[in-house]
Amino acid sequence: MKYYKYIILGAGPSGLSFAHTLKDHGETSFLVLEKESVAGGLCRSEDVDGAPLDIGGGHFLDTKRKDALDLIFRFMPRTEWREYKRVSKIRIRGVEIDYPIEANLWQLPLKDQIDFLESITQAGCLQGATMPQTFEQWILWKLGKLIAEEYMLPYNRKIWSIKLNKLGTYWLYKLPSVSFRETLQSCLEQKPNGTLPAHATFLYPKKYGYGEVWQRMGESLGDQLLAATPVSSIDIKKRIINGIFKAETIITTIPWTQWPNITHLPESVTGSIKTLTYVSIDVDYKSETLPGNAQWIYDPDEKHSYHRIVCRNNFCKESRGYWTETNSTRSHAQEGWRYRNQYAYPVNTKSKPSSIAEILRWAERQRIIGLGRWGTWEHMNSDVAVSLGIQAAKKIIGT
Repeated sequence: MKYYKYIILGAGPSGLSFAHTLKDHGETSFLVLEKESVAGGLCRSEDVDGAPLDIGGGHFLDTKRKDALDLIFRFMPRTEWREYKRVSKIRIRGVEIDYPIEANLWQLPLKDQIDFLESITQAGCLQGATMPQTFEQWILWKLGKLIAEEYMLPYNRKIWSIKLNKLGTYWLYKLPSVSFRETLQSCLEQKPNGTLPAHATFLYPKKYGYGEVWQRMGESLGDQLLAATPVSSIDIKKRIINGIFKAETIITTIPWTQWPNITHLPESVTGSIKTLTYVSIDVDYKSETLPGNAQWIYDPDEKHSYHRIVCRNNFCKESRGYWTETNSTRSHAQEGWRYRNQYAYPVNTKSKPSSIAEILRWAERQRIIGLGRWGTWEHMNSDVAVSLGIQAAKKIIGT
């Protein structure tokens, strides 16, 4: 039996940042278990057609969180990154306009601009209507009929591939309010106005894929990271993993839906886990290089199976081609390179908040901490996962 104060399940951004923060504060009694051969989780990269391709879809480093950047730059210095202005597009009515849609309707033909402006004035939130509690009606209430029916609703049907009213509305606070005044002003002035994207700029490695930095972080842990070591069993009472690793505290970044297969759980916890839903995404590479300067393109047209196109040549130098991202339930058989991310996105169903709260309360009583996208069942960008990993480690060691 091998004893550790902390055993971390999963070497993605949150698990790696937790481990390195422990190490920074002098704690060496820890071990990271990772099922893949290299660290990185969803942020891993592979060489495809002579250039890096990020197997988890489009991953980029945001520039807002200083604690995350300070840690990441220790392993890949700032000089190894190139900063880009975000260029993302939406395909609508046969043209491509800049994201977000409400700030760039002015790029549509005049008649289409008038259609959307008229629709916005009739949005329930601007008319003083009561806020609905179902997803589809909430989107219509918030954005108006045309933005909802031609963009947001079909796009969400494609990415989630479930009946949309199974989704909650508690996570939609991220959607900005659409101001008729600001949208009209942008159409008159022929330039963006109002709320612009949070990720206006991002960083991407000059010579590598995004997975390089996480691989370096994993390698720097030496024998404190065991790669190619999936979790096959957990004795919760004794906190023994795979029959040979014993922990005082377990930090899990692996999906909760895997836990019933590797341990015995109380019925109430198993019941809560069964309500959690996730989406699998197929990443399909195409060697053709698309025209334009967009790094990624959102496509709500339901005649196309994919929901997003990522043009790597516009952020990954000396590369060509693009990839599409498709909910795996919508994918068609194809020739060529494909990677399926079984666990891509947690789904914000109505029951998720109460279910994950029940799971985490139980876990805390067992000295198990849920961390990262799958440990908390929250969609988060990699910089957020790093920041939360740092904070969790500091909290547990009392700094």
